[in-house]
Amino acid sequence: MAANSHRVGSSYGGAASYRSRDGLSTRPVGASEEIQLRIDPLDLDEEITGLHRQVRRLKHVAEEIGTEVKYQKNFLEELQMTMIKAQAGVKNNLRRLNKSIIQSGSNHIIHVILFALVCFFVVYLWSKMFRK
Repeated sequence: MAANSHRVGSSYGGAASYRSRDGLSTRPVGASEEIQLRIDPLDLDEEITGLHRQVRRLKHVAEEIGTEVKYQKNFLEELQMTMIKAQAGVKNNLRRLNKSIIQSGSNHIIHVILFALVCFFVVYLWSKMFRK
C-alpha cells in the first residue's frame, strides 16, 4: 500500500486506481480533495471468519505449547532428582575412598618404620660383628 502511494499523479484524483484491501475501494468525488470509501460487507464477514480460524489455530498451538512445557518441566524435575542421587553417590564414594587412602597410607608408614628399624638392627649387628 505504501508503494502504491508513490505513483505519479494527482494526490487524490487518481485514487480510484488504488485498492488497499479486498472489499475496500476508493473513488474520486468531483474536484474536492475528499475520498469516499465503500466497504463490502461480504468481504468483512470472510475476514472475520478467517481471523476466527486463525484464533482457533493459535489456541491449539498454545495448548500444545502448554503440554510441551509440562512435559519438559517433569523431565527437568526427574533429571534434577537423578543428579541429586548421583551427587550423593559420588559424595559417599569419595568419603570411602578418603578413608581407604588414610588407612592404606597409615599402613605404608608403619611398613616404612619397620623397614627402617630392621635396617638399623642389621647395621648394628653388622657393626658389632666386624668390630671384634
